[in-house]
Amino acid sequence: MTRTVQALAYSRPSVLASSGAGRSLGLETAGGSTPQGAEAHPRFFSGFLASPQIAARGLLAVADVAAARYYQRTLAASLDPVVTGNGDRLRFESFSGCCGVYARLDVLGEGLEGVKTGHGTTNVDVNHPLREALSRMGGDEPLHLRVGPDEMAVTTTGGAVVEKKVPLPDRWLRGFAEAQVASAAFDLRAELPAAEAVRFLRSLPTSSGAAARGARWVVPAGRTLRPTTRPVPGAVCLPGPQRLTALQRVLRYASALRVYGPPADGAAAASAWEVVLPGMRLTLTLSPDASRGFSGEGGVLEALATDEAAADAELVSVLLAWEPRIEPDRLAEQAGLPVERVRAALVRLGTAGRVGYDLADAAYFHRELPYDADRAERHNPRLVAARRLAREGAVVLDGELAAVRSGDRRYQVRERSGALSCTCQWWADYRGRRGPCKHALAVRMVRRGAAVAGGAR
Repeated sequence: MTRTVQALAYSRPSVLASSGAGRSLGLETAGGSTPQGAEAHPRFFSGFLASPQIAARGLLAVADVAAARYYQRTLAASLDPVVTGNGDRLRFESFSGCCGVYARLDVLGEGLEGVKTGHGTTNVDVNHPLREALSRMGGDEPLHLRVGPDEMAVTTTGGAVVEKKVPLPDRWLRGFAEAQVASAAFDLRAELPAAEAVRFLRSLPTSSGAAARGARWVVPAGRTLRPTTRPVPGAVCLPGPQRLTALQRVLRYASALRVYGPPADGAAAASAWEVVLPGMRLTLTLSPDASRGFSGEGGVLEALATDEAAADAELVSVLLAWEPRIEPDRLAEQAGLPVERVRAALVRLGTAGRVGYDLADAAYFHRELPYDADRAERHNPRLVAARRLAREGAVVLDGELAAVRSGDRRYQVRERSGALSCTCQWWADYRGRRGPCKHALAVRMVRRGAAVAGGAR
């Protein structure tokens, strides 16, 4: 498995402290992106939280996911959450070490006592002493939140004094990015009021025993959800329900639970579970199986395979300005591109970690993950293999059919009404549910005349 080491440097540890006016939560930032470019310790917010105890528990839930492995639990995992300032809100994101759960806490404008936020993305230090302090926090005592160094630290800190080094596998990077693109295909399937939301979530298993294994399905029934043995129309997949445990942190404050997912087609699928809170939203997105991370889903491979999409994404990225809600129609007008090509460009930007997806708004938002997500794209196994097949002349086109030579075998790829199929074992196993196989992807590249590194078209 390809991996690098991510070094996170902070000027000091994050702390929760008491002061004469209440409490102060100082979240220290590492290097990140801002409208002014890269900064060592960007500052995004300084103000009061409208619901401090709820925000503290929501932040703990995000940190829970960052530190968790819901599959192969014996392996260590911990990477500090990512924070984005979008001008009118703060977003805290994390991704589990097993690559199967994405978490985000959106602290909206009404949760920030009217104070605007800065713009940019970076990591924030959430250390063990801070987690313990946040978990003990109670009552409605005012809480001042600072995201980034205070003015004193800006002028007096000579260098980083806290450094964390964390292994960063390519599949983790790909999964973090692909979770956004998977969410863009979801629709709202159910909304439960507070009492039913609490009852349903507390009825789920919290361990990975036999009751929590395999794909489970739930279907809306009045104001609640009921289990079903098969994916009937309107059903939502709930794979590995124990992975929703982090939502328990905020259940007592929930006003609703929203459930999102793709149309049920009989196969296990990803889904998203959003708890609505005062001035905030906490969302967990689950991969199709606890043992199956987002990195292997392959739903974005076709968007990565053509030169046109790459050029469009580069153009669209220049027009982004840390918007909390990206409007494709406006971008299309600015870029001089059809809306369909702008949407494809956003998919590609999503795989590079440059946009996230907000289900409640049904829109992408601009952020720049503080990792080299492009590296994960370059090393995507299927994409690399497909480019090699195309470069080596292994694809022979014949109308709707194509023959692909791979090793000692030949496979037949058929394209009908824009859909691809292949005679390989991968296609027999997944039928396109995890994206195209390397043979179909190579055919797509050759048909569209994509340039491949080191060879001709």
